[in-house]
Amino acid sequence: MIRFLKVYYPTRTIVLLLCEAAIVSGCFLLATWMKLRDDTYIALEYEHAVLKIAVITIVTLILSYYFDLYEPSIVSGRLQIYFRILLVLGFDCFILSAFLLVDPDVAIGPSVYVWGFVLLAPSLILLRRAYEWVVGRPLFRERVYVLGAGDYARSIVETIRSRPDLGMEVVDWEDLQMEPVKRKKVWVEALDKIANGHPMVHRIIVAMESRRGELPVQELLSLRFRGIVVEEDGTLRERIYGKIQLDGLRPSNFLYSEGFRIRATQQFTRQVVSICVAGFGLLLFLPFFPLVVLAVKLSSKGPIFFRQTRVGMGGRNFEVVKFRTMFTDAESGGAKWATKNDPRVTRVGMFLRKSRIDEIPQLWNVLRGDMGFVGPRPERPEFVAWLTEELPFYYLRTLIRPGLTGWAQVRYGYGATLAETKEKLEYDLYYIKHMSMGLDLLIMFETIKTILRRRGAQ
Repeated sequence: MIRFLKVYYPTRTIVLLLCEAAIVSGCFLLATWMKLRDDTYIALEYEHAVLKIAVITIVTLILSYYFDLYEPSIVSGRLQIYFRILLVLGFDCFILSAFLLVDPDVAIGPSVYVWGFVLLAPSLILLRRAYEWVVGRPLFRERVYVLGAGDYARSIVETIRSRPDLGMEVVDWEDLQMEPVKRKKVWVEALDKIANGHPMVHRIIVAMESRRGELPVQELLSLRFRGIVVEEDGTLRERIYGKIQLDGLRPSNFLYSEGFRIRATQQFTRQVVSICVAGFGLLLFLPFFPLVVLAVKLSSKGPIFFRQTRVGMGGRNFEVVKFRTMFTDAESGGAKWATKNDPRVTRVGMFLRKSRIDEIPQLWNVLRGDMGFVGPRPERPEFVAWLTEELPFYYLRTLIRPGLTGWAQVRYGYGATLAETKEKLEYDLYYIKHMSMGLDLLIMFETIKTILRRRGAQ
């Protein structure tokens, strides 16, 4: 897997993206040559055709990303992929037409764009067919042996088998339900066979909930020195999911692992950037402010803004400000999490939540320093005390400022149960471990996708 902006991406996905970039550029270059022939050099050198084709390529890749064409865990059906490719090209044509209406000089030559898209549609579909064939070949897969049994090991095996984009193939795994001593003996025999090349294995993943008395240390060391990669399942899960597994997590994981370095200079820089972005956002929203105020006022009786106490950095409480989306008596029975299709939410409020417009007043909290633009979601004091007792390391979320958006928000969404909050915490811990300006920029980019696709809100 390839690491970019502190996040791991499957190598095959990166190769697919680069191949699509080459095909998009190639199709429009070919179309330019087909229509202009001897004048092609003039168009490329003096009429900025190279820049125009580069812009089309970048826009096409961004649209493909926004339509989840690089997310095999979301979009896997062949017909669904082809349909989304056509949607991407349709949006490409719409955006290009709008620019041509404003400025005809955007054109490269007569019918160049038309022929470019005519060539591009079948080319992208053929590339996906070729990619599908390649990822299905055993020759191009990394052979993996999972050392472990039970639900813990089974979950990582199922993940690898359901994600062909990872480029891994699980070999000779069995869910051994027997006594630890007998199970260790079976594993030792299996590792001895691997040492002799039967079967051939490139990587061993240790997925054991309890290793005391079961882990064949000497055999693993021997294989490690022979060049076979040996890693813990938690490390692999972190790369695949972008979260740190809470199950089996120990204080030593924080003490000896890379990351989890919260520097004062870094926090100051992040806050300065957050304040600048928040101020710019408020200025942009200013013309629309009266319309939202009127919509909230007409939707139901009550105040325009909703104020609520949340827990911030260092466990200090602050008052968060949002546009009101619920009826005024929504919590007459006490505090509780929002749920899907929550009856307490007004019709206008549901739109405001889905579009994230209700959160815009929180930019004021960012300007005040209560929040950052990126960070863990601020939780209510009533829930924090309970969650701190129920979930290990939950208190680590308060080491940094809470955020308007965050890694957990864009990767998981809203948590309305203890199990969902636990999973969100795993994403928050990943963010705290790998926190950087680059990751913040990636989260902002993904936040736009989340808003446009209307995901995660309740």
